[in-house]
Amino acid sequence: MSNTDILPNWEALVKKQLKTEDIYSILKKENLEGIEVKPFYSEVQKPLVNLPKVEENTHLVARYHESLEEDVFAFILDHNVETLEQKTLFVNNKELAGHISPQEEDQYFSLVDVFNENEGIIDDQLAKELLAKDFKRNICVNISLHQNAGAAIYQQLGIALSKTKELVELYGPEILNKLIFRIAVGGNYFFEMAKLRAFKIVFNQLSREYGLNDTPYIFAETSLRNKAVADSENNLIRSTLELAAAMIGGADAVFSTNYLVSRSTDNSEEISFKQQIVLAYESIINVFEDASNGSYFVEDITRQIAEKSWELFVEMEEAGGYLALLNQGVIQKKIYDQAIEEQKWVEEGKIKLIGVNLYPKLDVKRSIEDLYSEKEIKAVRWAEMFE
Repeated sequence: MSNTDILPNWEALVKKQLKTEDIYSILKKENLEGIEVKPFYSEVQKPLVNLPKVEENTHLVARYHESLEEDVFAFILDHNVETLEQKTLFVNNKELAGHISPQEEDQYFSLVDVFNENEGIIDDQLAKELLAKDFKRNICVNISLHQNAGAAIYQQLGIALSKTKELVELYGPEILNKLIFRIAVGGNYFFEMAKLRAFKIVFNQLSREYGLNDTPYIFAETSLRNKAVADSENNLIRSTLELAAAMIGGADAVFSTNYLVSRSTDNSEEISFKQQIVLAYESIINVFEDASNGSYFVEDITRQIAEKSWELFVEMEEAGGYLALLNQGVIQKKIYDQAIEEQKWVEEGKIKLIGVNLYPKLDVKRSIEDLYSEKEIKAVRWAEMFE
């Protein structure tokens, strides 16, 4: 039986159940991304290119602790550790990145952002020092801040492209395969999956403008935006879904931020990391190049996100580029407008956080005006309104 045979029967059944001919307006689901989501998919308009990961297997990254040395193969480093050999290391400290020297058997990646968001500049000296290093990936383009500040998905990707273009203009297109993109993955499961897939498409499109055919290296971490101080066990559930979305979406490395939010213990760091182990070894989703390929729903929202983010990128370039717009306060205002709209949805219960605004234990204690500023890009958790 073909899809065309199924569709009329499905529509007729739903019309009968809802007692209306206008089923699509009733079943339509709102979202803050401006993405059209259908209640039923029978085809995909145009199959998308299946872009591979850079890494064959997704790196499962832990914050360094000596007790993990034997069992963990990839660490995020904030301080120097002499004993690490044959490990993949993501250097998260500017001073450390400046003097560390990789061994032949080690893989080093820089997570140091060369963009100074507050001053609206690129730290040219830092960038040149990092590019001179024998790292697998030298320059980090960090857009996790933007997600945690409340930017829409298409805004995050448009900003990532615009920041990339700024680097290409300074250091040439050969920098494209020296970049690592640090991306925070939020709780909108399928949308976040599509976000990573869409970014691969638009980044590849940008690389082809320079006669290349590059795929971005994606370091995905769990978001802080939807985490709460109270009921920290719920944070574990949220971050597990975020890690799954990142792995299925094709991240090259994943990292779990501490689920306790306000404090960190050795035990909480270990549990946060072991979420990845369970997903990777129980579900084996870290080895697929594109596990969601062929899903009409994911394909369709991937295409829409890619188109919207590319459109925003072009708009930003025509207006002078990321740094120019940052110095004019335009980027901050765009993120601010999106963030407060999202926070209103949390306040109204359209976005639900168990233990916060669903079965809440706390009252609203801080207003939107207290939390956000249209002149600054800063990370704000939804739950801060209630804490």
